[in-house]
Amino acid sequence: MRQTYLAFAGIVIAVPFIIDASAGNMPHGFFGFNKIFADTVPPAKKTDSIKPVVPSRPKDTLIVPKTGDSAALKLPGDSTQQDTTIVTVDSLLLPKASKDSLDAVVTAKAEDSMVLMVQKKQFYLFGNANVKYKTIDLTAYEVSFDQQTGVMTAVHGKDTAGKYIGRPVMNDGGQSAESDTLEYNFTSSKALIFNTRSQYGEGYVHSEKTKRMADNTIFGFKNGYTTCNLDTPHFSFRAKKIKVIPDKLIVSGPANLEIQGIPTPLFIPFAIFPITQGQRSGILPPQFVTNAQKGLGLEQGGYYFGMGEHLDMTLRGDIYSYGSWALTASPTYRKRYKYSGGMTLSFANTRLGDPSVPQEFVNSRDFRVMWNHTMDSKARPGINFGASVNFGTSSYNQYNVYDYSTRVNNNIGSSISFSKTWQNKPYNLTVNLSDNQNLQTRDVSLTFPDANFSVQTIYPFQPKELVGTAKWYHKIGISYTNQFRNQAYFKDSSFGKKEMFDALQSGMQQNIPISFSIPVMKSFTFSPSVNFTEYWYTKKTERQWNPEKRNLGTGQKGALDTTYIPGFFAQHELSTSLSLATALYGMYDFGQGKIRKIRHVMRPSIGLTYRPDLTKGAYYDMVYNAQGDYQRASYFQGSVIGVPGEGSFGGMSFSLDNNLEMKVYSRKDTSGNHERKVKLLDGFGLNTNYNFVADSFKLSPFSLYARTNLFDKLNISASGTLDPYVTNEVSGVRKDRYVWQDGKLSLGRLTNASITMSTSFQSKDKKGGDEQRQKTLDSLQNVMDANALQAAQQRQLQMMRQNPGEYVDFDIPWRLDLSYSLSYTNRVIPDSGGVVKELRQYVSFNGDFSLTPKWKIGMNSGFDFTSMEIAYTNLYISRDLHCWQMSINLVPFGTYRQFSITINPKAGILRDLRLNRSRTFYSQ
Repeated sequence: MRQTYLAFAGIVIAVPFIIDASAGNMPHGFFGFNKIFADTVPPAKKTDSIKPVVPSRPKDTLIVPKTGDSAALKLPGDSTQQDTTIVTVDSLLLPKASKDSLDAVVTAKAEDSMVLMVQKKQFYLFGNANVKYKTIDLTAYEVSFDQQTGVMTAVHGKDTAGKYIGRPVMNDGGQSAESDTLEYNFTSSKALIFNTRSQYGEGYVHSEKTKRMADNTIFGFKNGYTTCNLDTPHFSFRAKKIKVIPDKLIVSGPANLEIQGIPTPLFIPFAIFPITQGQRSGILPPQFVTNAQKGLGLEQGGYYFGMGEHLDMTLRGDIYSYGSWALTASPTYRKRYKYSGGMTLSFANTRLGDPSVPQEFVNSRDFRVMWNHTMDSKARPGINFGASVNFGTSSYNQYNVYDYSTRVNNNIGSSISFSKTWQNKPYNLTVNLSDNQNLQTRDVSLTFPDANFSVQTIYPFQPKELVGTAKWYHKIGISYTNQFRNQAYFKDSSFGKKEMFDALQSGMQQNIPISFSIPVMKSFTFSPSVNFTEYWYTKKTERQWNPEKRNLGTGQKGALDTTYIPGFFAQHELSTSLSLATALYGMYDFGQGKIRKIRHVMRPSIGLTYRPDLTKGAYYDMVYNAQGDYQRASYFQGSVIGVPGEGSFGGMSFSLDNNLEMKVYSRKDTSGNHERKVKLLDGFGLNTNYNFVADSFKLSPFSLYARTNLFDKLNISASGTLDPYVTNEVSGVRKDRYVWQDGKLSLGRLTNASITMSTSFQSKDKKGGDEQRQKTLDSLQNVMDANALQAAQQRQLQMMRQNPGEYVDFDIPWRLDLSYSLSYTNRVIPDSGGVVKELRQYVSFNGDFSLTPKWKIGMNSGFDFTSMEIAYTNLYISRDLHCWQMSINLVPFGTYRQFSITINPKAGILRDLRLNRSRTFYSQ
């Protein structure tokens, strides 16, 4: 099939038809159309339902009948032949264009038939007609064109059942309009459209009559604006007149909100709906709330400032009837292929209670600063700068944050880092500033600067071009690390004051390891190494029992007194080691039963280490009670760069790691073996060491661990420490005697242990979007872990946490997540003068289920077995209203109690058009 161009009344019509004619039957003057066509088809009239008029077919009329899915152009008097000839029109045979010809090619096609009338300069297309002209693409059941008026008319038709088919749809530059009847003037580029529905971004405009101007500006009469995609929308804003400026905005006069076609008492004097993509400044409407402590309020109102492609800022504020207020500025910046970032500056003034009752009145002034910065890795290869700052007063979250995740998290942190890697050289440099803040205890840990310079492992004895087999000394590697750190621990009220600088600790650590590894007897790896470490300190700390000092915890006399001694102090540590490691495999074959095989892998490692005592003057006897009990402590305990081990060490270290898995019979296996691998334990083992040169306590505690993922559903991890020595039951003081020497069948006393278990269940996604959803969640989680969310993303994340009912997934009928944690400690605390045992258990769960396909109930909660209290609980109910959504959120008990009900459109353009009623309660 070849597309053939026909010249007609100044219009070049591209007809993708096969011309079935032989050279002998081709009529003279075919391309001139001088006497071939008769005026038989009247122009189409504008009606609600126009039945296509099929003209009579005189002898001198050219008809394009239906032939399969396309139409064949048959000539009068032609006889059907098996062998056909494809006729290609030579451009020299085309007539000269008339004065009223168009400035571009018009292409047309139809499934049913096409009628051309030369003398009246008209053509008609029947059956799924399609006309293209410049950027206009028109499809309709019937299209007619009159060259004398320059008007093209498109109408719909009816099928045999009387249903409308082939409604005219015109696409122009990405904008689409569907209507009953459309009239387009090729000369003026204007159009008149009846009963149309047009889509602009997320919104739809229904108009009884629409006039489109040459510049694509649209004027509508008797209109409705909605974001519902149904032909009969659930809601709309009805306005008599409306104006659409393409790619910019929609403006209407007075409008009335209709729900299910029923007018409501809600009127607006005018409306502006933006339809542009990109940056636009504008007002951000507030949300009305009721807060039991702050009173009536307006939240999250403000203004968005668009300052160009590199910078913008969102300004939002809250105000309440009892005098509380808050202001947040969130600028963001970006430069493509260079960097991007954002900042959030929040100030809040909270007034709670009655000022006339001072003991019940609270007036808190708080702030929070958040900043994130990301540098494009391609901007400056080898150099990277990043920032993730979250700093503020400890009471900011207490009075200004209501979401569950933020409330239960009492720790916030910040980090600013700079790194440089020298190209083609083994040098690396990183400089960090970090901050960790406990909002409950108000403790702050500030580290700046934290610099680390390292030299990657180099092989000085390895030739540049190795010939033959490598020698053992070719594998000797040397590296270097230098860490310089300044850190201060203080209360947040001391920030910037003398107390903060008095608590500053500084130190530097240098480390030079020399090592290499070679295979021995094929199955073993032999790795000798030498390691030298140097420590520099600027302060000594000594703690001793003071019988006159009052204990702040008990109120009685007698407590540890701390003395700080400034100066320069250096310590050294040297160690040499030899290690031997291998892997042992064992397998037991059960035959052809349900369990086929079990495989056990053991990875033992034995090491010999010698470390001379170079820590003279670094340790002392710390007396911690009135009875004179003491323990060895370092003058540099708690140092920011660590403490070298006391005394000499010449001993053996041992570690053992195990892996256990089995193969079971499975019918689902397609390999032919019908076997499926099941992991029983991903890893479990222990490690310890024995010091031959120590005068006492030669055996170190045993460290145990285990981890597995049963049935790909239950994640389990556990760890613990066993102390092999006997202790005093009252004071907890260790004795140099093993527990099994007293006749007990035990490896020692359990000093600490923990176990965590978690699992997740959910039904199958109705739309099969589980994989894509998980990718989205993983991506978001990665950004969250990096703590580098932009201001807008953080605001959205806060809304999701505060109103989980608005973000449920109705495609998953039910979902349940469970986690359990258990921790145990049995330790000696010097300040308490005895053994302290702690057992903590906590279980958390969250999930939801659908009562019906449109109703969903969910809950986030937990239980603390230590305090025997229910954890922070959030209940929510959601209702899918097609183009709207309703959510009810309830926090029934706890320090913060809250109730809210929200009804809002789903479309982002009307996201702030929400009906909200909320109440918040706070109690100590």
